[in-house]
Amino acid sequence: MLAPASHGSQWNPTVSTAPAVWPQIEAARIEGLCPDRFEPVRQALQRSLDSGEDIGASVAVFVHGEPVVDLWGGYLDARFDRPWGRDTLITTHSITKTMTGMAALVLADSGELDFDAPVARYWPEFAQNGKAGVLVKHILSHTSGLAGWTEDVTWDDVYDHDKACDLLARQAPWWQPGTAAAYHGLSIGHLVSGVIQRITGLTLGKYFAEHVARPLGADYHIGIGPEHDQRIACFVQGCRDWLPSGNPIAERVGLNPQLTPQTSATTAWRRAEVGGANGHGNARSVATIHSALATGGAKGRRLLSDKGRLRALEPMSDGIDLLLGVPIKWGAAAFALDAPLLCPNAPGHRIAFWGGQGGSIAVVDFDECMSISFVMNRWLKGPYELMRGQRIVASVYESLGKR
Repeated sequence: MLAPASHGSQWNPTVSTAPAVWPQIEAARIEGLCPDRFEPVRQALQRSLDSGEDIGASVAVFVHGEPVVDLWGGYLDARFDRPWGRDTLITTHSITKTMTGMAALVLADSGELDFDAPVARYWPEFAQNGKAGVLVKHILSHTSGLAGWTEDVTWDDVYDHDKACDLLARQAPWWQPGTAAAYHGLSIGHLVSGVIQRITGLTLGKYFAEHVARPLGADYHIGIGPEHDQRIACFVQGCRDWLPSGNPIAERVGLNPQLTPQTSATTAWRRAEVGGANGHGNARSVATIHSALATGGAKGRRLLSDKGRLRALEPMSDGIDLLLGVPIKWGAAAFALDAPLLCPNAPGHRIAFWGGQGGSIAVVDFDECMSISFVMNRWLKGPYELMRGQRIVASVYESLGKR
């Protein structure tokens, strides 16, 4: 259960005596679309909100390009005075990587990008320091050897798109590209943006807006303007900061620079284009875009050919991720294809998925022609981070009779 929060003053956790009057907080109300068949999904979300595991959240499920579940509930922050609304947005952190993958798939489907080509074909400066043989699909599958920056960087450096890309173009890979995977925590967005910009003249965020989000009518942004600030939820930290230790790759990526809930609450974070982590959306927008991977489009709008969308299922590596330390099968378009410890799945189904730091998750099931998404604002890490999203995904398959 969350500590009591006052509407008028900040609760002081050092005070051991109970307040004279406990704040009266209404039970979290869930709104939106949920037919009886998917009642287990509503119940799973209600459990998270009622228990205090979550403060505010949204869930969406699309099947054959149409929404069958679109729920939201709870509150925007720990003061419990602003309800989470239909159009509330939040940083989805590493779910952004899947949007980066979607942008690359669309560009490849148009014939302008070849996943099997060297990055240097499009970005000649990238060939420095032994990277002439790095392929586009290497940077999209966490196998390029560029999991982070070799030089010390600040958040201002990361927000400086051209500087961050130039540093990656100049540095040597940390391992032989294509031979192993290590999660590209932030760098993946800049690497893909560097390629897209040289092909189209647009940065990743602008290309994504024009060729992915807008055609599908999806309220998702890689770099978001001030006109949206009033509906953006900030994270409520539910655990102490976690610092990687004993793994040099994890330490370098996780601390250079370190992402915290405070980072993603800043104006600078919102305005930048960080294609590895700072996408803003909600469950509906995530599921809408991922529906194009599951079926080719959403709500009657086509985005990808069948050949183009199925490229995401091409396996690129299968083993222990050098950064995350767990077995993961990475695909060629920034999605994980299998990771038994991270994502529940109907047996034998072809899926592509990933989650965002704090606890969000997004799953595409090709065999059910379905996309599932869950985003929230209570930031958890460690063994409890994924439990809420895993319950949501499991409840969807329960509703379909697949469990």
